[in-house]
Amino acid sequence: MVVTVTLNPALDKTAEVEELQIGELNRLQQIRTDVGGKGINVSKMIASFGGMTLATGFVGGGSGEEIVRTLAMMEIPTDFVKVQSVTRTNLKVLDQGTRLTELNEPGIRVTEREVEELLQKISKNIAKDTIFVLSGSLCQGVDVEFYARLVHLIHQLDGRVFLDVDGEAFRTAVKEKPDFVKPNKHELLDFFKLDGELTISELQELCQHLMAYGIPRMALSLGAEGALFFDGEVCTKGLGLKVKAHSSVGAGDCMMGAFAYAADQKMPWEESTRLALAASAGAVTTIGTKAPSRELVESLLAQVEMQYL
Repeated sequence: MVVTVTLNPALDKTAEVEELQIGELNRLQQIRTDVGGKGINVSKMIASFGGMTLATGFVGGGSGEEIVRTLAMMEIPTDFVKVQSVTRTNLKVLDQGTRLTELNEPGIRVTEREVEELLQKISKNIAKDTIFVLSGSLCQGVDVEFYARLVHLIHQLDGRVFLDVDGEAFRTAVKEKPDFVKPNKHELLDFFKLDGELTISELQELCQHLMAYGIPRMALSLGAEGALFFDGEVCTKGLGLKVKAHSSVGAGDCMMGAFAYAADQKMPWEESTRLALAASAGAVTTIGTKAPSRELVESLLAQVEMQYL
């Protein structure tokens, strides 16, 4: 079982335009609405593989009810805390050059009582080796230490933590030694308070500094260039797959979903990295935040190229 925690889920509305005109009328085409939020996207990828997953977090209002109802139709079990605030709706606009513009609402606000209720729900689902995927932004009413406390709680009860958050929430949670992390280049540089373009060897060195906090495995997403994968001191680079790109939305979440599914199935690490790279590439070809099918991911595995660094 993989449990995903999404504090700030959303209804993601994706639309296309020929060219986005700032300050002008834009006529939207190919409008699609998906249930979203990083953890929910992870659950969708795991379900597409045929794995067992449970989605939890906060939902509120009519949009929150739609998320629960849609996930039920997708046969993804849920155990959300229903809050007084209303779940956000986000707009993602793609132009013909596949450039993405995102307009995200601030999201829900939760109370201390609602936070405590979520902690109780998470605690009852912790069993030895259960994988918890903690990903996405914090909602209003939750402090930056929340993910760190959650990692500590899960480890105390012998669960495993896969972490995909950013900013101060990432900086504090890393100190609790999650079992796996998946930053992208921007998030890695932000962690070390750096900027500018770095070489692969420089990125590799930063990743090893990050793992020195006590993190056994990690992946660094490089976008279209692929990813770096670390198992202890062993580093491999997965080259970016050549696919017909539609949107990069959710690609990182599908990579995380593949890693969580592979770990739950006790796949070897090298097999896990190949599956994750194929899943991420498959997500780029889909519309909105729809997870790629298992058949598509398996067909892309033949294109995966790995290099030892």
